[in-house]
Parts: sequence; C-alpha cells; structure tokens
Amino acid sequence: MRGSRHMAVAVRQPDGQIRLKSEALKGLYTGRARSLPVLRGAIILWETMALGLRALAFSSQVAMGLEEGEKEEEPTSAYIWGMMGVALALATAVFFVGPVLLTGWLQSQVHNGTLVAAIEGVIRLFLVLGYIWAIGFVPDIKRVFAYHGAEHRTINAWESGVPLEVEAVRRFGNAHTRCGTGFLLTVAIVAMVVFMALGMPTWWWRIGSRIVLLPVIAAISYEIIRFSANFDRYRLVRWIFKPSMALQSLTTRDPDDSQIEVAIAALREVLAGDGVKS
Repeated sequence: MRGSRHMAVAVRQPDGQIRLKSEALKGLYTGRARSLPVLRGAIILWETMALGLRALAFSSQVAMGLEEGEKEEEPTSAYIWGMMGVALALATAVFFVGPVLLTGWLQSQVHNGTLVAAIEGVIRLFLVLGYIWAIGFVPDIKRVFAYHGAEHRTINAWESGVPLEVEAVRRFGNAHTRCGTGFLLTVAIVAMVVFMALGMPTWWWRIGSRIVLLPVIAAISYEIIRFSANFDRYRLVRWIFKPSMALQSLTTRDPDDSQIEVAIAALREVLAGDGVKS
C-alpha cells in the first residue's frame, strides 16, 4: 500500500503471522515533479514498478524464512533499473512492436493508414486481454489476484468511512476506479487513437513511433484514469469507464478472510505512517 508520504508491505509468514514493513517516501516519490500533469504519469509508472519490485523482494525473503529483526537485502538501483528495463522491453516488443509486424503486410494491400492502424490497435487490445486472461489460470497468479481483490475491498471500505474490520471490508466489491488493470485498457485505446492519427508512415517509423511514444501514451492514459477517479460521482463518467471497471474481473478474485486481514494490516500501517487515524 502507498500513502501520501509512506509505503507499507504486509506479508503472511509461514507460521501464519503477518510481518509488516514500512518506510517514508522521499525524493522522486514525493517531489514537485510528481504533481505536474502528463509528466507525473511517467513518474508514477516508474514508481509503481520500483516499489513493487522492492515489495516482492521483501515478501520472497519472508517466505524463505527471514526472521524478525534480520536485515533483508534491499534490491540495488542497478537491479531495479535492469528489471524494469527488461520488463518494458518485453512489453514493448510483444504489445507494441508485435502488432506492427503482424499488420505489416496490410500496408501493401490496403492504402488506408487509418484502417491499418485501427486493425493494429484491435490486435494489441486482444493481446493484452488474452495475456491477462491466460495468466489467470496459473494457481500462484490466482492467489495474487485474490490479494488484489482484498486490496481493492479494503481501500473501498476506507474511502467509504467503514471500519477496517474483516466483516465490514468483505461486503465491498473487487473493483476500484484507480486500478492498474483499467490503466492497461486505457493505454491500448489511447495507443490506437494516437497511431491512427499518425496515418501510414514507413514501416521503420511505425515501429520507432511505437517505442518512442510509449511514455507519452502512458502519461496521457494516467491523466484519463485520474480524471475518471476524480469525477466518478457523475453517472456519465461511470458509464464511459464501465469497461475499465469490468476488466478488473480478470485481475481480481474474491479474497478469503486471511487475505483481507493482510490488506487491512498494510493499509493501517501506511495510514499510521501518514498520521491518519484508522
């Protein structure tokens, strides 16, 4: 869980106890650049991956028997940058360059750049949806998705002013307006619109533009997600973003009580760090 000035990780130990780790955020995580429109989208994307890798490193060490009080090995900056570089390179190759290569032959058959880009966008959208759907069958990923549902339910309960207790949290749904799953769908749609506007350039520029413009597309997509969350009280906005909310059924599962307990522990820890009563 991430608060305004702190982050917290809660992990279920092999003995059933919940281990907590929290730390204050500083630098790029809380600096002025994080509040600048468009730029903040790229910053938050990096932040999410960096904090996520650190949280995964901590949870894996706890799972392998790290004792309370023992100093865990923090991932180095080089490791974080390397892992993010590999992840972004693979995602770009599969979801952005791949559809260009699959539709490359259409350029010689269909002299309509907008249509080719639209077909490319549809292929990209189905690749994203297919990937999310497929990994949902992996047992370990199913469990991750259940924790994802627990996270959303806990935040929904907190934002509704409900006490952070298992019975109360369980009544809420698994979807949340600021979910990263909705971000992926928004990226696919924004990419389709942007690349359709570019027309039908040469094939090498088609590939290059998919790589160069990815940070811009991610930044625009973040602003759209932020807008939907800020104006969710309006029925029209909820209707427009209904597909984004529905897509979360692929990346969340109904959590059990033990998973809700972990999510509550993480949220309480980050609220305490931010000086907010829970």
